[in-house]
Amino acid sequence: MTTSSRSWSTELAASLVVFLVAVPLSLGIALASGAPIVAGLIAAAAGGIVTGLLAGSPLQVSGPAAGLTVVVAGMVGKFGWETMCLITACAGVLQLALGFLKVARGALMIAPAVVHGMLAGIGISIALAQLHVALGGGPRSSPVANLLALPEQLGAMNPHAAALGALTIAVLVGWKKLKVPALKAVPGPLVAVLLGTVVSVALHLDVKRLDLPEKFELTKLTTPGDWGAFAVAALTLAAIASIESLLCAVATDKMHSGVRSDLERELVAQGAGNLVSGLLGGLPITGVIVRSTANIAANAKTRWSAVLHGVWVLVFAALLGGLIERIPLAVLAGLLIHVGVVLVNLHHIRDLRTHNEAPVYFATVLGVTGINLLAGVGLGLGLSVVLLLRRLSSITVNKEQRDGKWHVQIGGTLTFASVPRLNAELSTIPAGQSVDIDLAVDFIDHAAFESLHGWRANHEKTGGARRHR
Repeated sequence: MTTSSRSWSTELAASLVVFLVAVPLSLGIALASGAPIVAGLIAAAAGGIVTGLLAGSPLQVSGPAAGLTVVVAGMVGKFGWETMCLITACAGVLQLALGFLKVARGALMIAPAVVHGMLAGIGISIALAQLHVALGGGPRSSPVANLLALPEQLGAMNPHAAALGALTIAVLVGWKKLKVPALKAVPGPLVAVLLGTVVSVALHLDVKRLDLPEKFELTKLTTPGDWGAFAVAALTLAAIASIESLLCAVATDKMHSGVRSDLERELVAQGAGNLVSGLLGGLPITGVIVRSTANIAANAKTRWSAVLHGVWVLVFAALLGGLIERIPLAVLAGLLIHVGVVLVNLHHIRDLRTHNEAPVYFATVLGVTGINLLAGVGLGLGLSVVLLLRRLSSITVNKEQRDGKWHVQIGGTLTFASVPRLNAELSTIPAGQSVDIDLAVDFIDHAAFESLHGWRANHEKTGGARRHR
């Protein structure tokens, strides 16, 4: 076998693995987003083929992501599905513009605590909503409403649906603990969905199942009544999808030693994928860490594994629609509950506590679950700025008087944020006294320098003397 044929066989094998992971997740995310089920497959195909061909991160695999579920569900409820597709297409155009303007690396300035808090909040929201579906009911309007309505849902649960949901979660958890390499090579989500579906069909369980349209038709895009709200929605979707994709690309680079990601090109590729997905009636797409990890673990080396996985999704949707309609909603709900719990990464929480960023994380989580995603991210960003200013204003000022002279030692970082504290400390030195100031600082900005210079001038006018070291 030639090197070229070996390479293609590797890419083909990797594409099949990613395809098997992508299909159940795409169906579940469409369900959780309140979108037509086929929208998840359209997005998976667009993410694989369009974004894959243009990708700046060759081993990253794009498609519908759990991280956008709460955002999309809210927008679908507010605007309707047809307008949601137009929002997705417009968000793609914005991403294209941002990519061409070379601003992709700016997304990396966002504090990791905010990003992890956003994902955890989304995970909690997904799990609470899908818990109702797994019990045979339907989700409420918000995470808080889902939590409060849980006792009522437990009293009215469908035992068949609950059993299938529990079976799915048990398979997903147990599959990760398998010690047999040959079995671990098979994607856990695929096994869980297949097993749950087979059990439900074999036992003739009375549960709700997926419902596909009899024939595929392009979604007719509808313009909104409120263009201001529409613009905000498109900007919000573009921002969140871009950040998630770029952070996923950075994380993907850490998992392999191949070609590094071109973030500007990747942002353009994400924009093209969302433009096509929106125009065809698909969900918004981002880079997806679960699929990307599966791709790298399957020894993919080029973009062609991602592209081929998109082709397999198209083939599956065209030829196996009847099989899709046999999947119980409770099985997909169990899959999504597991995905939501995984998004609440305890390892990240421990790291953030080490770096004293836990308050930002928990503020973001509470904002996302208690208000909405945009408010949660804004709350996290605001608190991270406050903590940054607090750190910048953290200085040490030690004063003592000996031999008829004041000795002042200033340590830390002297910035505009530390000026109030600096002035307060220096104002306690009596007028007319001789002063030695020892600056043991690692940085001093213009505002702090001007403040120190102004105090010196005023102090000398009162007859005092000072000396810097």
